[in-house]
Amino acid sequence: MSLVSGPGRGGSAINSTRPDELTLRVEKHVDYIKSLDSRKDELEYWLTEHLRLNGVYWGLTALHILGYPDALPRSETIEFILSCQHTNGGFGAAPGHDPHMLYTVSAVQILVTIDAVHVLDSKGKAGKEKVGNFIASLQDRETGIFAGDEWGETDTRFLYGALNALSLLHLTSLIDLPKAIKYVQACANFDGGYGVEPGAESHAGQVFTCVSALAIAGRLDLVDKDRLGAWLSERQLENGGLNGRPEKLEDVCYSWWVVTSLATIDRLHWIDGDRLMKFILRCQDPDMGGISDRPGNMVDVFHTFFGIAGLSLLKYSGLKEIDPIYAMPKEVIERVFS
Repeated sequence: MSLVSGPGRGGSAINSTRPDELTLRVEKHVDYIKSLDSRKDELEYWLTEHLRLNGVYWGLTALHILGYPDALPRSETIEFILSCQHTNGGFGAAPGHDPHMLYTVSAVQILVTIDAVHVLDSKGKAGKEKVGNFIASLQDRETGIFAGDEWGETDTRFLYGALNALSLLHLTSLIDLPKAIKYVQACANFDGGYGVEPGAESHAGQVFTCVSALAIAGRLDLVDKDRLGAWLSERQLENGGLNGRPEKLEDVCYSWWVVTSLATIDRLHWIDGDRLMKFILRCQDPDMGGISDRPGNMVDVFHTFFGIAGLSLLKYSGLKEIDPIYAMPKEVIERVFS
């Protein structure tokens, strides 16, 4: 799935009243996502190769939420995912790329979504257990944090990704979960938010990773819900959009990072959902499909997914439900844990 931007642009002026901009153009978005892998003659297609596997996850999940789960060919999807795997169990962004936590998590999410985890053992370069061992090997057993790869960069994104993928595979016993929980606690700030590491500034993206990690671990009791809810609700701006931290511009992707955390701690009613929906819809290209970060900018699959995911959390009519913790179709999560 290509991360190439455009060709469309999100909406027009923020005060536009064009009727089709305020209605989700489902078929246009489906066609846009399906077209992304056909643009191989564009330079940007190759410059974004390092995000190829993530792009498949974003596009596939968006299609499921839109109600088109079979829009991408299943066999070709599985073939591509397996082509990105290494013998140590990890996955790279594309064939030939080094294995990394983030791409491994996306690979697991995709295979779980299309009910194909079994191919890891039947056709993969490494089975399910080895995938779990790769993820577990990236945990620092002293601090509980996870690295992204063998080179050692650490981030709460990787910690959340590890818990996400291992729980989907039913392999959380491979890691030191209490240590991971303790590390997340250390990332909590006085304002209720969470940073990338202890002492780092609160950021909505990191709030999602930390709160969702605690949710997977069954420890939401550790979250100061009112303080965090207040900080998250302050992310909404006059135009209805959300930012990731104080004094920053609005961005459609925070329609996920902020809203999912509010939903997880039962504080979603603390923002104006109707104004946020209108902002997201004004960021879509009603003619060519796709959603941008804000009106007037180029669309891409990243913001298309997070815009649709945000609308799903806000109960936009006609969309399938998305799970706020796993960022996957709710019906898939219910199947996995039933």
